Amino acid sequence: MNKLGPVITVILAIVAFWYVAAVPMNVQETLTAAERAGVAVTPDNARERSEVGRWSLVFQNMDALGGSWNVERARLPSPHQVLTEIYHSTWDEEVNGRRGIVNSGSFSNRSLVYHSGVTLGATVLGFLIGAGFGILLAVGIVYSRTMDRSVMPWAIVSQTIPIVALAPMIIVVLYSIGIGGMMPKAVISAYLSFFPVVVGMVKGLRSPDHMQLDLLRTYNASKSQGFWKLRLPASMPYLFTSLKIGIAASLVGAIVGELPVQRGGLGARMLSGSYYGQTEQIWAALFVAAILAALMVAIIGWIEARTLKRMGMAV
Repeated sequence: MNKLGPVITVILAIVAFWYVAAVPMNVQETLTAAERAGVAVTPDNARERSEVGRWSLVFQNMDALGGSWNVERARLPSPHQVLTEIYHSTWDEEVNGRRGIVNSGSFSNRSLVYHSGVTLGATVLGFLIGAGFGILLAVGIVYSRTMDRSVMPWAIVSQTIPIVALAPMIIVVLYSIGIGGMMPKAVISAYLSFFPVVVGMVKGLRSPDHMQLDLLRTYNASKSQGFWKLRLPASMPYLFTSLKIGIAASLVGAIVGELPVQRGGLGARMLSGSYYGQTEQIWAALFVAAILAALMVAIIGWIEARTLKRMGMAV
């Protein structure tokens, strides 16, 4: 309860700010609708209103702003419009829709449930590839001075390349050699998720101090014994922290990878929403993506708590 109070307070503050921001953002559309309904607005034609600032329009037409939070094709849809869109594109589509799982036996390709599944599959596959590669790379960097000097700088440089520019090239190259389907998106996800795992794992593997390492040497322990009995257990808190960052980055990579392909997924859903001016659809997909990320981070946190408790590193 002590944690729930501040969280609810922040959510309420964000929702209140959102409602306030929707008024100036949608003022042009609101006044146009009011004018069509016979309400007197200032200025009295759309061309003149387009040359006036949004806040000026708000203060000149305080009595005509009642529809600001229910505008069709709003620039900034209000929170209840986004929640309504989420309901229609999940529960309503699957239960009452002609192509929903209740009536057709399979998820509708118009529902966010279907698109979330497409994105989730690419995210998990990419995360597993990226995390596995990152862990192997970190072990090599810690135990090989050559890899430390040669690979680590390139790993850092790789993250300076904008993924939006790199993703289409990755997809084109992989499609040209016959690799399609989920794999190109998974590769982009792996590209974004491996770096935090590398950094966290290297930090964790190097966390044992000199006294602990010297103690192992006095026991004549081999490098593999030092790894399994000291370095790897010490790296677990760092690893799980980096995995939480990596899974969120992996989701971003999957969504970016869906933009050029447009064959399903939350990224394709956002892009189609921008094509047709359906901002509620964009925001609904964005919210579902955030919920997916939160759930995946929570699952890793749950595994972390049980793993560290089993290792005696947490209560």
